[in-house]
Amino acid sequence: MRRSNRSAYVRLGAVLVLIVLAGVVTVGAIATPAPPKRPPTAAEAGTTLREHILKLLDKVSSEPARITDPGGRDIPCGDGNVMRTFAATAADNSGERSPHTLNAMMLGTLSGFADYDMTDPGGLEYNLASESYRTSLYLKSSEHGYAVSGQTDCLSRS
Repeated sequence: MRRSNRSAYVRLGAVLVLIVLAGVVTVGAIATPAPPKRPPTAAEAGTTLREHILKLLDKVSSEPARITDPGGRDIPCGDGNVMRTFAATAADNSGERSPHTLNAMMLGTLSGFADYDMTDPGGLEYNLASESYRTSLYLKSSEHGYAVSGQTDCLSRS
């Protein structure tokens, strides 16, 4: 008994319909603009700042970080907005690295988990900023070990 070619045509048609539908859905998803992302609040950016600094020091030093500025306070900065700060240090166990080397190590480590750009290249200290996180970091190690501080941009309270 001969098989009808109609079933092959039906299957081919179904596959073509699925391909066209997938293309339409993909184009629709690409063409639909994403809703604008709201900037973080000062508290949200402050939490991110704290997390980045502590994670950075945890990755570069085997010693626990010592918090030198716990932050958490709203600092007025104009137009009803506020900013937050945070700072910490950690020991360098080798005791043989220069402050510049410690800062360079932190810069390389930071690039592995957060998106920051240098704002003031050169010198012994590094100033970094992140547009997406709305935070700035200052890598300023000394002969005593790693040191990093930061602040958020001037943001709304809520």
